[in-house]
This record gives sequence, structure tokens and C-alpha cells, in this order.
Amino acid sequence: MSQGLTEEQFLIERCDLNIQMNHSNHHTEQFGEDRLIVRRGHPFSITLLLSPDSKEFKAAETRLTFIVETGPLPRKDSDTMVSFSLSESTVDSEWSASANNQAGNRISVSINSSPDAPIGIYSLTVAQEMQKTFLGHFILLFNAWCPRDGVFMDSERKRQEYVLAQHGQVYRGTFKRIKGLPWNFGQFDTGILDICLKILDNNPKFVSDADRDCSARKNPIYVTRVLSAMINSNNDRGVLVGEWGDFTGGAHPGSWIGSGDILRKWAESGPVRYGQCWVFAAVACTVSRALGIPCRVVTNFGSAHDTDANLLIENFYDEDGERMSGGDSVWNFHVWVDSWMTRPDMGEEFSGWQTSDPTPQETSEGIFCCGPASVKAIREGELTKKYDVPFIFAEVNADIVDLVRLSNGEFIKFSGSTTSVGRFISTKAVGTDERRDITHHYKYPEGSTEERQVFEKQFPPGINKVFLILIFKIKLADNMSIGSNFEVNAILTNNCMKTKTCSFLFIARAVGYNGKQGESCGFASDKVEVPSGEERHLSLKLEYDSYGGVITSDRLIQLSAITIDKQTIDFHKAEKTIVLDEPDIGIKLLGEAKVDQPVTAHLTLLNSLPEPLQNCSFTIEGLGLTDGKVGTVGPKEEAKADIEFRPSSAGPSMLLVNFDSNKLKNIKSFINIFVQQ
Repeated sequence: MSQGLTEEQFLIERCDLNIQMNHSNHHTEQFGEDRLIVRRGHPFSITLLLSPDSKEFKAAETRLTFIVETGPLPRKDSDTMVSFSLSESTVDSEWSASANNQAGNRISVSINSSPDAPIGIYSLTVAQEMQKTFLGHFILLFNAWCPRDGVFMDSERKRQEYVLAQHGQVYRGTFKRIKGLPWNFGQFDTGILDICLKILDNNPKFVSDADRDCSARKNPIYVTRVLSAMINSNNDRGVLVGEWGDFTGGAHPGSWIGSGDILRKWAESGPVRYGQCWVFAAVACTVSRALGIPCRVVTNFGSAHDTDANLLIENFYDEDGERMSGGDSVWNFHVWVDSWMTRPDMGEEFSGWQTSDPTPQETSEGIFCCGPASVKAIREGELTKKYDVPFIFAEVNADIVDLVRLSNGEFIKFSGSTTSVGRFISTKAVGTDERRDITHHYKYPEGSTEERQVFEKQFPPGINKVFLILIFKIKLADNMSIGSNFEVNAILTNNCMKTKTCSFLFIARAVGYNGKQGESCGFASDKVEVPSGEERHLSLKLEYDSYGGVITSDRLIQLSAITIDKQTIDFHKAEKTIVLDEPDIGIKLLGEAKVDQPVTAHLTLLNSLPEPLQNCSFTIEGLGLTDGKVGTVGPKEEAKADIEFRPSSAGPSMLLVNFDSNKLKNIKSFINIFVQQ
């Protein structure tokens, strides 16, 4: 490896990077053993094998200088090139090295990286006077185990969950029917880390100033903000194309069950079609965990999209109760990620979980990105803090106001809510597949003095008050599975002192999870007279023949009950969104799961529809993609498949199953399994 040495120099024949031992010490063994991957701020060891002709090694008399470099233009001023000499011991706060004569011609060297070093691919070189010897490459990641790293977590259980766990749950549905979607993050899968680093190298800031960008990768705040822009493709050739309507030319967002396929497709051919919020968030979680940033996927039920930054969601109606186009929207759910880090730019009190959102909703500093915003700043209403706190504060805190446009053009407020936004904010619990409610992290309890005080920091009291003289309640059926016919009821109670006469409307309409309304699938109306203290009921039967052809794959129906009294200019409204239950997938392993040994999964699903399902198939993901085609399944018949697969690694894992057909799409389930060696 080296030539032209003087008598005082050593001839290094080979360098052993001790990959297996270092990976075990740095919690990177799941990446495999083909190259060295370490976490910053923690020492790793290498072994220098000297030529038998080299002189005896004595650490105190040896002048060896190690050089580490990262990025295309390494510079000392940017901390992308660092040189350091052997010393008696390593130093925790900076790059350093120490050595001892291990045995004969083998020198063991301990190298400690700075806990503030930029992450990325590094070269390692040793210099003796004017002679340099290349020792190898290594990848440096953030380190949640290092107290001096900005992403340090002091709980091993949380580090296992938020850095090392490869499977998780993403919550969807409505706040009354929350359902976990199993997801394979797969951050340790072969090739994924390289793709994550490629994402950083493709971001516009790297393209415009590679030196500055690589230097800034020491900061998890910077890296997280870059990722929130690069997971979507709106301003660059990022990972995913967002689509909420026409999915021609790509995969339906609901078909994805893991991040690996998406990231590999992006690396091969650019932006992947298509994603929606939970897909953007899950991929961002994969990339963050791969780079060493603790990360969790978070779902906000009743998530406001405040387009005009007034912290109010304004819904506009005409005098006949028809919803007018435009205005703000409330998503049935919205999914983002929280990443764990300190915030030296804001103050220690704002450290901890930071929200970032890669779904392209609004621009920030001219780019479709959002965050990282301190969860503590969101809860306290500190809207001047970086980054994008006002937008996320509105997502969990905005008040809803319903306004009707009169024939003279005037708008009057007739209904609203201070409690419909930001409900049951959910993430997977540490160490289990249970849901954890973290609403209290983002906001004080609804209606509490603290919650109103935080909101009224932005607006004076009284802007959100709504006084009702008619009380609405929508009562749902017990069984609301897709394919069934069921009845819902609107109940109107008159709590004023006089009899009320009004038009009573009950409307059912398909709706997307992002609040976008579709076609009507049910309507009932009546002219009612309601004496003081009494109630009236209006029933609406929802039949599969009416809703089956108009609902989206989200399986959501929005119910709206409206009363109209044009003479007294009196309008009232109640609204509820229902999610139709889907059939369950039965999963049974026929034998023990062992590494590289075939095992069969027996899969079943009952067709709940009153019509045949065509092009039915099961897919197993996460342990080697495997398909099981079933064909056509008649009404109330069972789809069955036996699929053989071979687990590739030992230990606990998750078997993820997807069912697809022409009518029932993207139905998912899972079981936890343990793979024997």
C-alpha cells in the first residue's frame, strides 16, 4: 500500500476495518457486513497490519496523522476534511485517535469521530510525513446513543423503536374508527442507505453549493428540512409525486405497503407515482431512521388545511344548503413525522420532538416543505419560532366556522366548532403494536383554560363562539361494512322556547380523506315543525347500489344534516364522516419460519360485496415480495391462497399481506412472526 518509506516510517500492508465488531458496538449490524457503518461521537477500531520488515511500533514515538474527508470538495473550514494525530487516548468532543501494539505487526487503532461531524460517506487516510496511505471508506450516521449528539435519546426502549425498528403502524380512518396500517420501513434493507444518501446529494442545495450543503449535514435540523422537501417532487426530482384524483400512469397510493420498493424505483428512474400523506410520511421515517435520526409517524384526525393563515376554517354554503366551492378544508386525517433533536437555534425548552411534513401542501421559503417545528412551540402557540409553526398550529387548533351566503350577497355565520380539529393525534406505542394518543403533546385539552389562552394569543376572545338554538345529532348503524345496506338517522332537537318550522335536509356524499367532496350517494328531506323541547327524526338508507360506484378507496361517506328557515334567516348544520369497514384477511402459517427455508402462509378473505370480485390477488411483502393470484371470487364467497416464501434473516419480523381486486382494493393485514436461525 505504501512505497518510498524512510527508516522511521511503517509499511502498512493492509487495514482491517473490523466491520463485524464495530457494527455490533454502533448498533449498525442490521446493515450487513460489506462495509463499515458507524455512528458519530462513538469510537470505532481499525487494525493496521504492518509489513514484517517494519520497525517496532511505539505509540509515543510514532508520528501518524489520520485524515477523514467527505463530500466532493473536502475543506477544513467546512469540517468536511479533518486531520488528527495519534494521542494517548481519544477525545469525546472531536476527531481523535489512539493506538497500542496489539500483537506483533498488528496495530489496533481507536478512532473517535466528532459528535458534531457531518454525516455521509468518508474516506480514511493515514499520513507519515509526506507519504499517504488510503485505509478505506466508512459511512458516518447520527447517533442517538451519544449524549453529545443533537439526536441523543436517553431511553434504550425508545432508541430501539424510533431508530432500529423496521416495521410499524400508520393510523388512518376517522377519529371514531381508527385503523392501523402495517408498514415495512426497511431502513436496513440492502441498498436503502445508499439511496438515502443519494437523496441528500440530489437536493437543490447540494447542486448549488455542495461544500456548504455537506458541511450543514452535521445539523439534524438542516437534514430534516431537506428531507421534507426531497420526499416530495414538487420543486425537484424528489422521491414521490403526490396525487389525490387520477392515478393513471402510476401506482395507487393505497397499494404501497413498504418504503423499499418506492425508494428503489426512485433510485432507478426518478420520481415515483403516486403518494399521499401517509406514504410521504412513512418514506420520510425510513430515510430519517436510516440516517440515524429518531423518527415516528404521526396521524392527526380532523386536520385543518388553513390556506389564508387566519386560524379559521371557513365553509361557505348557499341558501339551499349546498356547499360552495373554494375556502379551506379539514382532512379526515393527515399524516406527518416527528423527529427527535435539540433546538439550539430556539432554546433548550423547545428541544425534543420536532414535526416535519413532506406532503406538498403549502410552500415554505418558496419550497414545498414544512418543518421541523418544535412540538412544544406548537402546544404553546409560539408562532414566531422556526420552522412553519403557524401552519402546523392551525392543523391541530383551528376553529371551524360555517357561513351561509344570502341572496343579497351577505355572509352570516350559522354554525361551527372549536373541538373538531386536532383529535386523537396518534402514533405507534413503543415496543408494541398498540396505538398511543399524543394529543396532549400538541395541545392542551379542548375547552380548557390553557387551550383557549393559547388560541387567544392569536385572536381576541369571542371570534369562535357559536350559539345554537337547535341541536343536531347523527346516529349511525352498528354494521357499516362495505357491501352492506344500512340506515343512518339525523335527530333534531328544539331547545328554544318557541316552535320551529324549517326545511330538514339529510345528505350523504362520497368524500376523500383530504376532505375533497365527491358525488352524492343519498338524500332525504322533510318540512318539519318542532315544538319546544321536542325532537324530529329523519332517516336515510344508504345502499351499496348507490354508494358502491362513487366512494373512493378511502371508503369514506360524509353525512350532512341541515335545517333552513329562510324567513328568519336561521340555518343549522351537523356533520359526520363514516368509514366503511372492510373484510379481514385471515393469515395462518403452515409450519415454522426458518432462515432460507420455505414456509407457506394460508391466506383468506370473505367477499362482502353483493357482486363478484375479479382479478383477486394476495401479496406478501417484507420477507421477499410474493404474489398469490386467485382470480374471480363470487358474492359472499371466500378468496383463498397458499403462498410460499423464504425468510432472509433471523429474529422477530412482521408478515405484511395485501389483498387487491377490481372492487375491494388495498386491504392490508399482518401478523408478527419469529424467524428461527
